[in-house]
Amino acid sequence: MKKELTIKCPAKVNLSLDVVNRREDGYHDLEMIMHTIKLYDTLTITCEDSLSCQISISSNLRYVPNDERNLCFKAARLFFDETGLNAKVHISVKKKIPVGAGLGGGSSDAAGTLTALNKIFGSPIEEDRLLTLSKSIGADVPFFIRGGCMLAEGIGEILSPLPLLKDVTFLIAKPDFGISTPWVYKNLVLNGLTHHPDTKSVIEAIKENDLEKLAQNAANVLETVTSEKYSDIEKYKSIMKRCGAVYSLMSGSGSAVFGVFTDAEKAKTAYTKFKSITKQIYIA
Repeated sequence: MKKELTIKCPAKVNLSLDVVNRREDGYHDLEMIMHTIKLYDTLTITCEDSLSCQISISSNLRYVPNDERNLCFKAARLFFDETGLNAKVHISVKKKIPVGAGLGGGSSDAAGTLTALNKIFGSPIEEDRLLTLSKSIGADVPFFIRGGCMLAEGIGEILSPLPLLKDVTFLIAKPDFGISTPWVYKNLVLNGLTHHPDTKSVIEAIKENDLEKLAQNAANVLETVTSEKYSDIEKYKSIMKRCGAVYSLMSGSGSAVFGVFTDAEKAKTAYTKFKSITKQIYIA
């Protein structure tokens, strides 16, 4: 029997991101606020009966890997290893979320693959187990299984829900280069950081939907690495603010920059300005 399911996988922005310390295992303990936005990849997952597990991937972008390097492939393999089920599975990935941007597209697609396969096969894995399993694919994947707005701690897997921001428009602009997350963390000098976000005040601001307070207390400490090498990060943030964004930060480890607008018309004006600068510009 053939079954097919199409789902949308959202991008995220980091409303604030702090690195607390470096762990003995080489990872970093974080305090970050992640918020899904209405910018999506689309997955179409087709399953057919089979005596063995067969996974194939296709994408609208040539440079997206179609083998075990793809996080959707890893997620599908994880699902079938966990359940012991077999099927011939094809995952068609229509990418809209920019790659190498700090917007979590790959992690979101992996989360979408896990949840979609679980739905297709009648939910053999409970959500708590799905969250635990998904950590092995990437630290952001558990967040995307739940979505919304979350405080993420640990390496990003300890999640506490927060309310979504109300009556805001996000503008996302990505320069014509991507940034390697491992490179950013390798070059982060923790004891050299002179400014950290006030995460407690950021959480209060989100609960109060107080964007001015959010702007005053939020930060992304990874910008100390990226802005030194890539001047476009500060340039894009400056343009966002000049166009009326309440505040602007780099998302994750970059290279995308987002602005938060309370006036949708100002966001559209900024969109028009960025169109002459970069092809990868999105209103969410």
